[in-house]
Amino acid sequence: MSLISLKNITKTYKVGNILLPVLKGITLDVEKGEMLALTGASGSGKSTLMNILGCLDRPSGGEYWIDGIEASKLDNDGRADLRNKKIGFVFQNFNLLPRTSALENVIMPLGYTAAHMSEKEMLEAGRTVLERVGLKDRMEHEPSQLSGGQQQRVAIARALVNHPQILFADEPTGNLDTKMSEEILDIFDQINENEGVTIVLVTHEPDIAARAKRVIKMRDGNIETDVSKDSTI
Repeated sequence: MSLISLKNITKTYKVGNILLPVLKGITLDVEKGEMLALTGASGSGKSTLMNILGCLDRPSGGEYWIDGIEASKLDNDGRADLRNKKIGFVFQNFNLLPRTSALENVIMPLGYTAAHMSEKEMLEAGRTVLERVGLKDRMEHEPSQLSGGQQQRVAIARALVNHPQILFADEPTGNLDTKMSEEILDIFDQINENEGVTIVLVTHEPDIAARAKRVIKMRDGNIETDVSKDSTI
């Protein structure tokens, strides 16, 4: 079974008395260890699809399976539990707590998901992932003392501290210059290749999407193209 499997996923919003279909029957499989980009113009449905994939929202219809669990049937608590156990997120705006050290930001999720760990174990886990993203000497710095690229590295470390199977990165380089963007994408490459984490990059930038091994382009709530580097679907 695929790590992610969508079967005829729809999403319709009600705006006043009007029904607004945003996703119109998405069928998609993602294998464990893939690195793919989800792209498309504003309004194409890619953000709505990412929210469903990341268990932040429920579809209006269809089935969503993740690692053998039918996420589309789960309530809010069930989806939250699934997110905590299997999913990590990296966002464009970093979403770090101010006046809080990089290390404290990174270990914050462990307070919700790793009650079995001692404080010493949590701190050690945080230090380990910060070292992995190249911030060994910045662990006690607050966000205001870090560059944009360093803040995004902290956000990546925070997403990895729970050892997720899937990492969703929503416009992860949107606030970074070209050099910093390349460095962040290199980190995603390493995480994918060395640790087998499945990565979904959500971006409207073709050069960012081109770094992925598979590019899914959305248009008007449908998948327009699904292209892998070694094949065309």
